[in-house]
Formats: sequence, C-alpha cells, structure tokens
Amino acid sequence: MEYPALFLKRGEDARLKQGHVWVFSNEVDTARSPLNEFEPGERVAIVDASGRLIGLGYINPHALICARLLVRGAEHGIDRSLISHRLNVAASLRAMQYDEPYHRLVFGESDGLPGLVIDRFGPVLVGQIGTLGMEQLKPEIEAAIQKTLKPEVLVWKNQGSVRQLENLPEYVEVAIGSLPTTVIAREHGVDYAIDVEHGQKTGFFYDQRDNRGSLARLVDGKRVLDLFSYVGAWGLAAARFGASEVLAVDVSDAAVERVRANADRNGFADRVRAESADAFEFLKHLRQQRERFDVVIVDPPAFSKRKKDFAEARLAYRRINEMAMQVLARDGLLVSCSCSYHMPYSELISQINQGARHLDRQALVLKRLQQSADHPVVPAIPETEYLKGALLRVLPS
Repeated sequence: MEYPALFLKRGEDARLKQGHVWVFSNEVDTARSPLNEFEPGERVAIVDASGRLIGLGYINPHALICARLLVRGAEHGIDRSLISHRLNVAASLRAMQYDEPYHRLVFGESDGLPGLVIDRFGPVLVGQIGTLGMEQLKPEIEAAIQKTLKPEVLVWKNQGSVRQLENLPEYVEVAIGSLPTTVIAREHGVDYAIDVEHGQKTGFFYDQRDNRGSLARLVDGKRVLDLFSYVGAWGLAAARFGASEVLAVDVSDAAVERVRANADRNGFADRVRAESADAFEFLKHLRQQRERFDVVIVDPPAFSKRKKDFAEARLAYRRINEMAMQVLARDGLLVSCSCSYHMPYSELISQINQGARHLDRQALVLKRLQQSADHPVVPAIPETEYLKGALLRVLPS
C-alpha cells in the first residue's frame, strides 16, 4: 500500500534520524505537502527535503505534533502484523524483568507504539489511546492484543487532557470480556484493589514500583507519612516493609476509602491510617500539633503540566518539600518526586535544598529516583523520561 508523502523542510529531519519520532507542524514543507490535504489520522510516508524516505507514520494535520513515526524505512506497513510484533517485543521485555503479570506492558514511544499505553493487571489489560492516529488503528490493536496477549478483559480508559489536544472524545469501554467487580494490582507482595473506571489514569501508577522497593530496610519500625497517597501504594509498601505506623493523606475521599480498604485487605489496618485532606493544609496542622515522622513521602501529581507553568510549579515543589521537612524527625528520610516533565531533576533538588537551608537543615541525596524499568527511556526522546526524584537524609546543620 502506498502512503501519501509528508515532506519535511530542509534540516528538519535531523531529530528523526537521531531516533525521535515526532514531527511538529512547523517542520513540514507545506508547499510540497499542504497539511489541509491530509485526512486526520491518515497513514503517511515521512520524507526528507531531498525526497529520501525516513519511514511511515500517521498524521493529525490539526495538532501541534502533526505526525508520529512508527516504522523506519518501508519494509513493513502499518498494520496488525506490525502491532503484534511490537506487542510481543514489549511483553518479552517485561517478562525478563517481572515474575508476575502486573506492570506497564506498553509505554508509547518507548515500545514503538506512540500514542498507546497498556497496563497489565493479571488477566485484565487497561489501555489508553492518546492520539488520533492510534484511535484509527484501534481495530488492528484489539485484534493484535487478542492474538498475542490473550487477555480475559481489555478496557479502554480513553480519557484525559492528551485526547483533548487531538480533539478526541473521552470514553471508557470494555472491548474484550467483562470488567470484574475487583481488579487487583500486585506489587512487592501487596494487593491493591483499584478503580479502573473512575480512578486516575489506568487506576494505578506502576512507574514508582522500583522506587517504592527502595523503602525495604529503611522503614522497619519507623513512623511514615505518605502525602498525595492515592490508593496507598507508597504507604502500604512501607507497612509491608515493617513500618510501625503509616499515615496516608489524599484530597480525594474515594482514594482515602481505597487506602483503608487496601490496608484491611493486606492485614495492615492496625498500622495504617488514612485521612482526606489537602496536603499543604494538613502539613500545617501536623506542624501545629508538633507531629514528627521518621519518613515523609512527597509524591504529588504534576504541578507543571505546561512549560509556561514552570515558575509557579517550582515554588510549589519548594513549598511542599519545605513543609514536609518541618514534620520530619531530626535525622529523617525524605522521599520527594516529580512527574512533571518540565521540572528537571536538578531544579527539583535545588528547590529541596533551598527549603532545607531555610530550615537550617542539611539534605543529603542517598539515591536518585527515576521511573521503573517497565517505563523505558529512549535516549533520543527526552519526553519519555518524565519521572524524577530523590531519597534524601535530612539532618540538623
């Protein structure tokens, strides 16, 4: 099958040839390939200014990222066979890393399927499609999933701001099987009952799995505060690793109920308490009550989703970490993370250090934290490396 050509301007092919897969609308030679002549979601041949084929992809002429590359060269078309191959490669990579089928199975660009995310919860797969091109490929994706992965259930959780950028409707749909009453995410020997339909993203955040494992040997017998706890993944991991007391805090009443139910499910109800509150306000209350914790975990949602929000977000990270250190024991551990792509690791550490110095304390980085191995980073695609953080020891000066 021949695909219509999308010509790039001279010099605009360098990033693609280095390994990136995005084409921005201002990189297209619109004299040779007018964007308004392409059908949204159409499959295209991406060509450099000299007429040399770079590869095949799909296009949304109305989006800032107007095309994404799926295949380099033209040896393979964009079809069910390609998707099946990419799914098999992704699954084999996770099988090398994890003993149980609980992980991120497909991480978009990192697995050669830009615009597609799939999380695996045992026999249940929860997928998210974020681009028009992938939405057009949905029948082929479903057929490839059935052939290669054979799940009992496939749920499309197609919601969120990414879809809004491509003018896609938001919906939740069960494509294969029927959604069970309880869906379980299992991590570090803890079972988390999650809400696929109404919860955040796919219902669970596997990207912190390896970082939560860092709590082992550090929290035994300790008092732990888990801020922005969601379903309690950090706090319950701490309980699993021997924490004497865990206080989980989230602004969502539904999330707090999940924490309590999951604590009970795993036999931690006597050591895990959950409160519904704004984290900033709750930290003020704890400070007033002179509460102290041996370990404080700060894992907020993205404060900076857009580049223009960076200055405000930087102050928010400084403020929340400084307030967290005010309820931290004299020789305590701080786990601080950011899932904001626009917040570099160096800036996060700088804000934490400024907060520590303002309190006349010394922060020592014991371990740099990043997203788990089932969220692989493509060196040529910096956008695939979004999660950063640190495990710090905070001492009196």
